[in-house]
Amino acid sequence: MYPAYKYDIQLPSHMDPEKKYPTIFTLHGKGSNEKNMFGLVAPVSDDFIIVSIRGNLILGAGYQYYELKSLGNPIREMFDQAIGQLEAFIHYATEKYPIDAAKRYLLGFSQGAILSMSLALTMGEQLKGIVALNGYVPDFVKTEYPLKSVNHISVFISHGEFDTVFPIRIGHETAAYFENLTSNLTFKTYPTDHGVSEENQQDFVNWLKKDADVHVEKE
Repeated sequence: MYPAYKYDIQLPSHMDPEKKYPTIFTLHGKGSNEKNMFGLVAPVSDDFIIVSIRGNLILGAGYQYYELKSLGNPIREMFDQAIGQLEAFIHYATEKYPIDAAKRYLLGFSQGAILSMSLALTMGEQLKGIVALNGYVPDFVKTEYPLKSVNHISVFISHGEFDTVFPIRIGHETAAYFENLTSNLTFKTYPTDHGVSEENQQDFVNWLKKDADVHVEKE
């Protein structure tokens, strides 16, 4: 199989060739790229494999995974294709690299968060957990997709209180939706716009380490 996406992969610096590793697949925001995501997860790169996936559609100087009809309104056919291609890519990478299939995480910002949450709903327990930063779940995913149980998936959702792209109301609605589906939900808000603060990063880094049961030593 030839993957639909270009990607960067960062392997732990002191890998045990006999071991499989927990893995974070990162999904960037609209108009960004895969390199902009690595800084968010760099603190856990000694214990996780990091796979940073680049959107396959050019947008300005960056990339995206699908196009929009309007803000918050994905073009359905492109979104459906992205979901299928991303799931196939996760399986491709799991076969190619020493990835622990029982500890696969998605971490996405904005458009990447939208896809991470939608993939959790379609892949179910094939994922261990997701980190969704400033996103939402499209209504057609909730009502028309064949959804799987996320009761055993760990979910970290955060949202900026002053988000001018997706208002904070959307963050609360998204958290309430997942609260009905899983008992493993962490929801936090931060006094930011459409971005990720240092406190937000520290919180999800600690959450990831605890959830995957790895212990990253501080320098």
